[in-house]
Amino acid sequence: MTSNELHNELPPKTCTIERLVTMPTDVQKVLEGKKTATRRNGRYADIGEIMTLEDKKFKVDRVYSQSLGELTDEHAKQEGFENVEEYKQTILSYHPGMPWLPHMRVWVHEFSLLTK
Repeated sequence: MTSNELHNELPPKTCTIERLVTMPTDVQKVLEGKKTATRRNGRYADIGEIMTLEDKKFKVDRVYSQSLGELTDEHAKQEGFENVEEYKQTILSYHPGMPWLPHMRVWVHEFSLLTK
C-alpha cells in the first residue's frame, strides 16, 4: 500500500476514463474477465467512476501509485499476462525506446464488472 492510498489522497486526473483501456487486445481481455487492472503513467479515473466497454460497465475499485519494481506475477495476471516479463515485453513493444526503470511510478486502476 502506498502513502497516497493510505491517506486516500489522489492528485488531479491527467486524462479521462475513456482513455483508460483502449488497445483492442486489452479491451477484449477486460470483456473476457482476464484483465481487472491497468497501469498508466497518469491517473485516468477516480474510485467509483464507471468505464463502459462495448455496452458493459466496469467500476473503478482502487487507484494507487506503484513502482515498476514492485510488480509481481500476480499483478501481471491482473493485467491479463502470465508473468511480469510477458507484461514488460508487451508494454515495451507499445512504447519503442522507452526504458523499463524499476523506480518509475505508474498509476494502477483496478476495476470490476458491474452487474445490474
